[in-house]
Amino acid sequence: MIINDYGRPVGAALFLCLTIAAASAQAGPALVVETSQGAVLGKLGFDEGQEICLSWAHSVTGGAVQDCFENRRGTMVLTRSYLHDFAAGLGDIAGRGTIAAADGGGYWITGIDEAIPGNGLLLRVGAPRVGHVLQTADQSLDLSAVAAGARVTLRLAADRPQAAAD
Repeated sequence: MIINDYGRPVGAALFLCLTIAAASAQAGPALVVETSQGAVLGKLGFDEGQEICLSWAHSVTGGAVQDCFENRRGTMVLTRSYLHDFAAGLGDIAGRGTIAAADGGGYWITGIDEAIPGNGLLLRVGAPRVGHVLQTADQSLDLSAVAAGARVTLRLAADRPQAAAD
């Protein structure tokens, strides 16, 4: 049984997540979500040039926030961020991307282009009201449903070919 960082078991939702991950297992690069104990909670295909975004609600204002990453030749790169406003802890850093108004409000910071050290991003998954979700154009993984309160790592894992049978 997997225990989150608050000492609570991660049960049926984790089983469902693992079942989905196993069914969608694929060769090729993937964004793997692992607990601090090393258990894999999910996996999304993450081909070169593909974008995966992490979305959530800001803990103070409840507004939408999103960080988007790209697989650039095997390196996980933060490319852009969406911020609903300049709420607590949000804003731009001089020389780090370009700010542009977003359709429907808020703004995007584009052109960030920062490699994630070690291809792994540590995240404390928020409660369901925070709604940490990973999304691609055709896949999603609701982290808050399967790992609320847990410390996880989002890691770009390279393709690992299977060893040939001797």
